[in-house]
Amino acid sequence: MNLNEFLSAHDITLARCEHPAVMTVEESDRLVPKLPGAKTKNLFLRDAKGRRHFLVTIPGARTVDLSKLGEALGIGRLGFASSERLLAHLGLTPGSVSLLGLMNDTEHHKVEFVIDQDLWDAEAVQAHPLVNTATCVIPHADLLRFLQATGHEPRIIQVPAATKEGATP
Repeated sequence: MNLNEFLSAHDITLARCEHPAVMTVEESDRLVPKLPGAKTKNLFLRDAKGRRHFLVTIPGARTVDLSKLGEALGIGRLGFASSERLLAHLGLTPGSVSLLGLMNDTEHHKVEFVIDQDLWDAEAVQAHPLVNTATCVIPHADLLRFLQATGHEPRIIQVPAATKEGATP
């Protein structure tokens, strides 16, 4: 099932804006028109043994202290998962990662979803619709409906920001 079919099947309608391909928040700031909702950045992470995988959605301007995030999640060391793992678990390629990719985790347990408290509290968030040539605006009510439809219980935390010395994109 593709994203549009999935959204339609669950009565979720998202505003979509097409734009040139963007790989970074900086490119997004330059190339994506101003849209409502909070800008997001997504990190696809794994634990030290590669047994647990996490999609962490944070405000677009934030950098993350992975060490403190691992502690906050009770995991220990976290690292970036490979593009092969990203494709295997979420069906995505680098640059197109977003919370909408959770629809591809049909077993509902391969990827744990973590969202920053500030985004959870926002009226709407922005996310790529599985490609980096468009951005969707997701109102909070539709985010709830989407997560319920995918079977993912969000872990809502204040994701620890990195200091400049320990900044992680």
